[in-house]
Amino acid sequence: MEMKRRNFLKTALGGGLVLATGTAGANSASASTQEHMPPNAVGILYDSNLCIGCQACMTACKEANDMPPEFTGQQTTWDSPIDLSAKTLNVIKMHKQGKQLNFIKRQCMHCLEPACVNACPVSALQKDKRTGIVTYNKDACIGCRYCQIACPYNIPKFEWDKPFPQIQKCQLCDHLLKQGDYPACCSSCPTGASLFGPVKDLKKEAERRLHMKPGKAYEFPVNRVEKDKTVTHKAKNYVQHIYGAEELGGSQCMVLAGTDFQNLGLPDLRDRSYVSDLHDISKGLYKYMLYPVAAFAGLLYLVKRNEDKEDE
Repeated sequence: MEMKRRNFLKTALGGGLVLATGTAGANSASASTQEHMPPNAVGILYDSNLCIGCQACMTACKEANDMPPEFTGQQTTWDSPIDLSAKTLNVIKMHKQGKQLNFIKRQCMHCLEPACVNACPVSALQKDKRTGIVTYNKDACIGCRYCQIACPYNIPKFEWDKPFPQIQKCQLCDHLLKQGDYPACCSSCPTGASLFGPVKDLKKEAERRLHMKPGKAYEFPVNRVEKDKTVTHKAKNYVQHIYGAEELGGSQCMVLAGTDFQNLGLPDLRDRSYVSDLHDISKGLYKYMLYPVAAFAGLLYLVKRNEDKEDE
């Protein structure tokens, strides 16, 4: 693993840069041309107003993906991660505002134009053309960690404590989907806070909730957007926005909340994706046979942008 990484970097720096970044450029062009959601795109709608912080989704995620427990501080009694990591693909975090407690679920957003896919020089990260799920191929990965730097949501995590490390991120339980099942975090949620289904149906459900009258009782689907199982809740106030529906070109995982999304630790992002910017630049330079340079410049752009955010 280490030799492969060293050889790759030597090639990139010593004259093989055109080949290495040309691959990344091809990924960029391919992903950026998908201007619309894949026809069978699936995703998750997370409703912070319905979340009770039980963390059942976290436990189910660990079991379904065979992830190890993560201990906080000196205690070694139960799994207690405080954020996403190489051992935790899905985490529920609590934010307190005065006497009010709000929860947020953090996981891969499965972006329509994923920066991680475009930053990867060896196509270890791919966006499925049918479902839109962003998957990871450990056998192709060279450990460069460009995906970590590029992701505006700070999702991919690196296994620093292993001799042959991998990148870890939510893959929407694609192994369960292939068996006709659906993501463990949704199948285990008792309140309907995490809801799985086709993206188009999730958006309709989100719009329905935004139009609910606070205090009035409504039926909410549980586990899947198909209403084969429902629970009754009194509607709460919602911020009139579906987070993730438009941010950076849109994503397949979306969030509803009763407080500003920045209060929940979600980044305030523009609508247009950074990948679109790079695609526009590369189109202009391609006719001058400078496409590989454009791809490499695009990678540096993503790195610089995220470094500036970290400094702030």
